[in-house]
Amino acid sequence: MTSQSRSLVASALAGGLLLAGVGSIPFIVGPQEAEARPAIRRDSFVAAAVKRSGPAVVTLETARTVNQSGAAGVPPALMRDPLFRHFFGIPRSTAPRAKVQRGQGSGVIFDARGLLLTNAHVVEGADQLTVGLSDGRRVPARVVGKDSLTDLAVVRLEGAGPWPVADLGDSDRLSVGDWAIAVGNPFGLESTVTLGIISNLNRNVAQLGISGKRLDLIQTDAAINPGNSGGPLLNADGEVIGINTLVRSGPGAGLGFAIPSNRARAIAEQLVTLGKARHPVIGIRLSPVPRPTPTSQVPAGAVIRSVQPGGPADRAGLKVDDVITSFDGKTVADPAAVVSAIDRRGVGATVVLGVRRGEDQVMIEVKPVDLSALTSS
Repeated sequence: MTSQSRSLVASALAGGLLLAGVGSIPFIVGPQEAEARPAIRRDSFVAAAVKRSGPAVVTLETARTVNQSGAAGVPPALMRDPLFRHFFGIPRSTAPRAKVQRGQGSGVIFDARGLLLTNAHVVEGADQLTVGLSDGRRVPARVVGKDSLTDLAVVRLEGAGPWPVADLGDSDRLSVGDWAIAVGNPFGLESTVTLGIISNLNRNVAQLGISGKRLDLIQTDAAINPGNSGGPLLNADGEVIGINTLVRSGPGAGLGFAIPSNRARAIAEQLVTLGKARHPVIGIRLSPVPRPTPTSQVPAGAVIRSVQPGGPADRAGLKVDDVITSFDGKTVADPAAVVSAIDRRGVGATVVLGVRRGEDQVMIEVKPVDLSALTSS
């Protein structure tokens, strides 16, 4: 190789221009190219969201005393029968024995005064209530108020604080597909975080086969397990957008549900100020508009199946088989939409229902009352 050739090869090697396989000289990457590679980002929006609200997520430990008879499962009337006791050799003295049942759930502190939200079923019947904070503190607490219809309860921490607080977000701004982060203590495993998306909004509990509740729930595929009840569902910014309440088991397992934060906020305010929640009703039972055939087009609305005598609907002139088609001028799709609209307007506010009665369309004004007033009358 001539001196000129050797000079050309040296120049090519220095510039990293020769490819492997050309002669016996390997491919060389220049230092400028190596420095141009982008750095791998390792930060997570989930970690940032949990850091913002995670300290306000707590564990609730409950204790309740139950009386257990010496012959569990035997009807009291039989236990009072001397022949029955003699035949089975049951002694006369069968005084109930006290037994302490313990439970656990989750909650989230939403007010600097030491107020936290959880599920009503978590604290139901509790004689003692202890709250465990993420910093290791264990604080006694008491129930301020609970509402079984929405499965919400407010608990007050007994102490001076200071307390970590999570921000309640606006659940009305949620969209299907938004990120959802569930935080809680499933199976007693503290500070567990799961990630998913919001898979449905305004899921009525009646669709889940649950009766006796008035809830439109957020549906998510973020894992919610026993013990998560009462813990928060967060958005990507770390705001509380829901209170976890139940998980679907059996067919359709893997779906979790949460009470929207706006509903939780409204119920919490009533529980703190009044000690109870008010639920507006007009005294009717509704069902969907039936479809004669699978392909037929039936107008949206809700059919009145019964009217409570003396209730607001009865006094306003609503009748069985009337079809409610609108609420304050807005079309309603089904019974759940009617109930939700009445709930949002509140007790004592006059509402205008558009009603189809046979071939006629009439407008009827109704003033909802509190459920407790209707049931006590």
